Amino acid sequence: MLKDLQPTGHKDTRSGFGDGIHQLGKTNPNVIALTADLAGSMKLNAFIKDFPERFVQCGISEANMIGVAAGLATAGKIPFTTTFANFSTGRVYDQIRQSIAYSGKNVKICASHAGLTLGEDGATHQILEDIGLMKMLPGMTVIVPCDYNQTKAATLAVADYVGPVYLRFGRPVWPIFTSADEPFIIGKAQQLSDGTDVTIFACGHMVWKSVEAGRILEEKGVSVEVINIHTIKPLDRDAVLASLRKTRCAVTAEEHNVIGGLGDSIAHLAATQCPTPIEMIGTQDTFGESGKPLELLRKYGLETEHIVAAAEKVIGRK
Repeated sequence: MLKDLQPTGHKDTRSGFGDGIHQLGKTNPNVIALTADLAGSMKLNAFIKDFPERFVQCGISEANMIGVAAGLATAGKIPFTTTFANFSTGRVYDQIRQSIAYSGKNVKICASHAGLTLGEDGATHQILEDIGLMKMLPGMTVIVPCDYNQTKAATLAVADYVGPVYLRFGRPVWPIFTSADEPFIIGKAQQLSDGTDVTIFACGHMVWKSVEAGRILEEKGVSVEVINIHTIKPLDRDAVLASLRKTRCAVTAEEHNVIGGLGDSIAHLAATQCPTPIEMIGTQDTFGESGKPLELLRKYGLETEHIVAAAEKVIGRK
């Protein structure tokens, strides 16, 4: 039951990345950390202190950072580029496409401060299109973990994975509700509850919001299946289709534009393999604005109550 899934603490997901790459520094001598003048924000201080010879400060020169990373990968290293999600993708899309994706370079593009929960920095920094940009690149793996523990585990996992990866995480302190010792399997969805009336597919910060929504629905007598799609590409098609065939309706929840994100991936699969009513929670073809993270989630329709309403609506469409 979802009511039994309780937080064990609260921490920002970017700290999960910082602790993960620090651990990698101890175990994998090929791991190199690069940043574009944001070492502190990306939680790299421990890595820099212990492994200064494997840290590259590129300054405010994100395109150059991608080029350096591509060169390091060619030489057999495992470069992790780090900056805000807007600068990790939108600012350097051409460099990623030409120098990394096209040749399948083993570069890990690690992006913090994604989505509306970046908060007060406003629309210019709150990229809501990055999942779509990255998943459209051939061969690019796209991962959006849900809490501190899962972000740390994902960071460790991508070091062993050969090929380009986009790893997206965030700034705000958020509930920790996954197990610290649960292995992270790229491309394998995580089922958090078993249900028969409706499925909620979610990624990132919206997984916890979906758990909260699921509890409310359960109290109303609705049987809810909550699935954490932490790997958006490659999508766990088997898990998604099995759930759709069981519940026959779904809600998708993401801190991203509904155009091009998780919802689009689920809807495309459903349309071609298992036509199913779907409601999508996410930003509706709009930019964000400056404000407190939770207030922005509510204003743009990404809060718990919006997921509940979407679930009740989609059940009525069956």
